[in-house]
Amino acid sequence: MPFNNRNRNVLSLVHHTDRDLHYLLDLARDLKRAKYAGDEMPRLRGKNIALIFEKTSTRTRCAFEVAAYDQGAHVTYIDPTSSQIGHKESMKDTARVLGRMYDAIEYRGSAQQIVEELAEYAGVPVYNGLTDEFHPTQMLADILTMTEHCAKPMHEIAYAFVGDGRNNVANSLLLVGAKLGMDVRIGAPRELWPSPEHVALCRTFAEQSGARILITDDPKAAVAGVDFIHTDVWVSMGEPIESWSDRIAALLPFQVNPELMAAANNPRVKFMHCLPAFHNSETKVGARIAEQYPQLRGGIEVTETVFESPANIAFEQAENRMHTIKAILVATLS
Repeated sequence: MPFNNRNRNVLSLVHHTDRDLHYLLDLARDLKRAKYAGDEMPRLRGKNIALIFEKTSTRTRCAFEVAAYDQGAHVTYIDPTSSQIGHKESMKDTARVLGRMYDAIEYRGSAQQIVEELAEYAGVPVYNGLTDEFHPTQMLADILTMTEHCAKPMHEIAYAFVGDGRNNVANSLLLVGAKLGMDVRIGAPRELWPSPEHVALCRTFAEQSGARILITDDPKAAVAGVDFIHTDVWVSMGEPIESWSDRIAALLPFQVNPELMAAANNPRVKFMHCLPAFHNSETKVGARIAEQYPQLRGGIEVTETVFESPANIAFEQAENRMHTIKAILVATLS
């Protein structure tokens, strides 16, 4: 049996074993099938979950809300403008208040230390919906999506993240692949590689699981032979637009375009993205960047041709956020 997940925090997946992860993935698969079949059994009636969002969200908020509602739970959405968090009340005090009213708390914000503090004082399960360092609920969705689209055993699946190798998605993809014995690559300029401390931690897990880790500044070497190519936006939420100039110059060779997809030398290779994606200039930010950098009118971190191709499974990936978050709620609260 896996470790007992009841009342357990999900903060980074650093402390989850491979068996814990397999259990959550199997549960997510079962819950997804039950929802599709129309015979889902609500296990969370009477449960109340607080959703703290210090950063805006589409997928994370919707996934938590629908997952909770499907299972009979209620949620309260809390944003910076509708609470005293950070204005008149510390996160420590907020945790001690909300922990007396709610059965669990989700947090989406900036520093990992904030969600760690929330977990320390709340006394109820706390879930990391995204911090600058980690994105654990996204990782469960990513792994579920990859296993649905690749017939290989999990430990034979190879995937690459190309782009800013220091961000939360890259950190988490490296971590979860190392835990599960997968073939995981990070393709990024050297100045944007994951921290040496995080790499060392992941290599320790890889030694135990048999995972293969490659970190390279050669984008074609990163994707050679992979089954999946991941990327993310080049400038994260909260970073100034002025950051784009240097970042674009460094990351343009790592853009996911038809040439990079072809470099996988795998006709079944799929494209993945946690979304939102700047694949054209139809958004305000995309239009502003395209105006300033005309070479990016066809897409920034991913081109429109790749994003609108059959290789793109990012929307199935987005749906799986709901199923895997539901698994976390059921495992920790039911």
